[in-house]
Amino acid sequence: MAIQSETPELEKVVPEAQDFLPLLGTDHVELYVGNAKQAAHFYKSAFGFQSMAYAGLETGVKDRTSYVVEQGKMRLVLTTPLTKDHEINEHLRLHGDGVKVIALWVDDARKAFAETTKRGAVPYFEPRVEKDADGEVVKSGIKLYGDTVHIFVERKNYHGTFLPGYKPWKSAYNPPTAGLKYVDHMVANVGWNEMNPWVKFYEDVMGFANVLGFDDKDISTEYSALMSKVMSNGNGRIKFPINEPAEGKKKSQVEEYLDFYNGPGVQHIAMATDDIVKTVRELMSRGVEFLKVPSSYYDNLLDRVGKIDEDLGPLSELGILVDRDDEGYLLQLFTKPLQDRPTLFIEIIQRKGAKSFGKGNFKALFEAIEREQELRGTL
Repeated sequence: MAIQSETPELEKVVPEAQDFLPLLGTDHVELYVGNAKQAAHFYKSAFGFQSMAYAGLETGVKDRTSYVVEQGKMRLVLTTPLTKDHEINEHLRLHGDGVKVIALWVDDARKAFAETTKRGAVPYFEPRVEKDADGEVVKSGIKLYGDTVHIFVERKNYHGTFLPGYKPWKSAYNPPTAGLKYVDHMVANVGWNEMNPWVKFYEDVMGFANVLGFDDKDISTEYSALMSKVMSNGNGRIKFPINEPAEGKKKSQVEEYLDFYNGPGVQHIAMATDDIVKTVRELMSRGVEFLKVPSSYYDNLLDRVGKIDEDLGPLSELGILVDRDDEGYLLQLFTKPLQDRPTLFIEIIQRKGAKSFGKGNFKALFEAIEREQELRGTL
């Protein structure tokens, strides 16, 4: 089963999108990490992911090790090089732990490659067939911003655990899940004046539409600002906001990310839950650290967002943010960076009809991030 980035309330046809590239969902997200065994333990212990599949020396793979963990419809692949001259080492030297692959589930990986490359995508690798006793998978890939790539995965003729070359990973240690369901969206940080070219890439090459936009007046504080545009594919299942820095008195969070990641990359993965209070309590009990907004944020919350189903007490206690749009409201909270470099983090989100991304929370969120930047000496 592939990750699918939608629920019925989220799926919404985007008429502006040219859906010559039908996407069924997000197949998996692969992170290059310094120690895959320890990273897998972290995502299981802290976030409630479950053991799924493994590839490495024991499966005939000699140059790298990959652990696959799953929760709900999400699959994370955690990969580490085994040899000193492996190209993944350079990715780790430059970026630290980070997202390398956003894999998209398609019906026809050959067609996906042909359609995107004829529209200007730079090939990552041409279509290839991978086989084992459980069938075959067709994969192809194109390059994105920085060192990030999209891989198209066609798996209709495959019935194995994950992909050829992997075996089921059975573990005696399987902490309970944390109620995380699917990838809601994934956010990219790109450099100065690079947002619009990548918006055009997703429009022209991938057939996406720009469904929302925020400028430096929407996303700013006294000290820093950024601009963002949200790209969605035609069936509304895949959403990629793209951020770039904007002029401010001090260094923005996007600039900090670009400095430490040494270029563009995935800033955060938003993971959906049906009960954010329960999920956040569970994650906190496991040691996950979240950004905190001042308690004054909640003083006039209901005046801003109107009636909500949740009690304010737990939201205030946990620091959960609330925002409303024309179709409902959402609740969200952001972790601190997952590694020592202030780069990749996770957003926990629960949607109650809202299709937006928390515009009303941007100022409070940015001020919380700036307090962390000040502690790091990077504001």
